[in-house]
Amino acid sequence: MRVFSFNFFGNMLRSMNGAYILVVSLFLTGAVFGQTDREKRKLMNETNQLLADASEDLNENNFPQAEADYRKAVAIDPLGETARYNLGNAYYNKTMNEEAIRRFGQAANAATGKPEKHKAFHNLGNAYMNTKNYQAAVEAYKNALRNNPTDEETRYNLALAKDLLEKNPPQGGGDDNKDDENKDNKDKENEDDKGENDDGKDGDDKKEEDKGEEKDENKEGDNKEDKGNPDKPNEQKEGDKPQQQQPVPGKLSPQQVKNLLEAMNNEEKKVQDKINAQKQKGAKVKSNKDW
Repeated sequence: MRVFSFNFFGNMLRSMNGAYILVVSLFLTGAVFGQTDREKRKLMNETNQLLADASEDLNENNFPQAEADYRKAVAIDPLGETARYNLGNAYYNKTMNEEAIRRFGQAANAATGKPEKHKAFHNLGNAYMNTKNYQAAVEAYKNALRNNPTDEETRYNLALAKDLLEKNPPQGGGDDNKDDENKDNKDKENEDDKGENDDGKDGDDKKEEDKGEEKDENKEGDNKEDKGNPDKPNEQKEGDKPQQQQPVPGKLSPQQVKNLLEAMNNEEKKVQDKINAQKQKGAKVKSNKDW
C-alpha cells in the first residue's frame, strides 16, 4: 500500500513497505513562537532526526522504537501534523486501526494546507473502513474530497463506502424490537387464555353429557354426538365463505413492496456498475496516501 510523501527539501526516506515517510524541516509553530532562531533550528533538527530515525526503525522492522521516535517528535512539535500523520501510517500498516484513526484525525485537524488535509482524511476513511464503520468512512472521504475534489481514488473509496453502508446500515431500532417482543408476549398470553377458556368449556360439556346419561340412557348417543361437536356448523360456515383479508393500516401492499425492491436494486446496480467500471478486481479500498 503506497503512501504519498512531500518534502520541502526533496529528502524522502522509503519505509519497509515502500511507503514514503515525510522528512520535513518544520516551520515556525506555536510551540516555538518567541524563541530565538538558534533554538528554532535546534528543535527542527531534533524533529527531523527523530523522523529519520523512525523511518530507519521501520525499515529494520523495529516498530516499538519507531513508535517511540514518532511520539518524541510529537512532543517536540505538539501543533504539527507531520509526526502524527506518519505515526498514523505506521499504526495503519500494523492494522492497529483505532490508534491510526486517532492519529489521522489529529493530523487532519492540525494540517493547514488542503493537500495535507486531503491525505489525512483519505487515510482516516481507510482506517474506518477496516473497522467496518462505513458511516464514519463516508464522512471522512467527503472531507477529503472537499480539500481535493479531483482525486479519483478518494471518489472510488467514497462510492464503495456508500455501497457498503447501504448494505450494512447502523444497527438500531431497539425500541421497535422491544415493542415486537412485547407484542409476541401479549399474543402468547392471549393464546394461553384462550386455551384455558376452551378447557373450561370442555368441562361444562362433559357435565351436560353426564346429566343426559342420568335422564335418558337411550338418548346417550344423540346427546354425545350433539354436544361433542358444538363447533361443526360454524366451521362449515367459515369454510363455505372464507373471510376476505383486510389491508393492514400502514402496511405496504405486495405490489408496493415489489416496486420498492426494484427501485433499491436499480440504485444498488448503479453504484456497483460505477465501482466495477473503475476497477475490475473487486471491492477493495484503494491505497493510503503518503505525505
